[in-house]
Amino acid sequence: MRSLLFVPGTRTGWLAKAEAAGADAAILDLEDAVPAEDKPAARRQVAAAVAAHTGDMALFIRINPLDSWAAAEELRAVAHARLTGVVVPKVAGPDDVRLADRLLSWCEREHGLPDGHLALVPLLESAAALHDARDIGRAAPRVAYLGAVTGRGGDVERAVGYRWSPSGAETLALRSRVLLDVRAAGVPCPVGGLWTTIGDLDGLRAFAEQNRSLGYEGMMAIHPSHVPAINAVFSPNPEEIARFERLIVAVDEARARGAGAITFEGEMVDEAMAVRARAALRRAKR
Repeated sequence: MRSLLFVPGTRTGWLAKAEAAGADAAILDLEDAVPAEDKPAARRQVAAAVAAHTGDMALFIRINPLDSWAAAEELRAVAHARLTGVVVPKVAGPDDVRLADRLLSWCEREHGLPDGHLALVPLLESAAALHDARDIGRAAPRVAYLGAVTGRGGDVERAVGYRWSPSGAETLALRSRVLLDVRAAGVPCPVGGLWTTIGDLDGLRAFAEQNRSLGYEGMMAIHPSHVPAINAVFSPNPEEIARFERLIVAVDEARARGAGAITFEGEMVDEAMAVRARAALRRAKR
């Protein structure tokens, strides 16, 4: 998924805005976006919104941390066939992921869902979690959409101690290392984020381009106006698609002649490049 947009759990009516913006997924937030006194009502509201959802946009729920039974009750309330997955905040390490995996398996059985139906998105918000990204990614087969989320003023900035800047230079090494760990763990869809300056779309686009260049496949977002820019960055443009198609034809023709590596539009290419091109075309079609 290219864009995962946070929506407050008390504002489920905003799901229509998220879908209109083109978000691939909405994350209904029961954690930071909801005051403590409103959490029970928000839980019921979110569960009803998930059950009523009929659109193509995927739905995730960010529950509260797993250090209380409130999170387990939230999982029981929101588990549904129309729910794509659960975002777990403040993950301390692999044990938290294994606990969440067991709770989700229990909820799936309780609701008659196939085992593994609900994806798990652990948020790496502490230095320990960022350090253990590979082990966290390997802790359960349902882990997906994992990466370094380095928004301004957030938990990661506080935990690591860097000074945020629009260029992202201070987190480049961190995002790169976490991405490598996530890829090594076999997590299918690494995502980064966040860009918190709502009106600075040029800055957002530059940050998204940087994440895409590193190898991330999407970003989390906090405002609908950010979604089109994120989707554009994480989608191949028409020129790239046309080049991929030409490259595949050239490599296939070369293989038919018994050739391996060939010169294509001034560059040396081989079957490895064709495999990447085919994967990019499959993503573009989706």
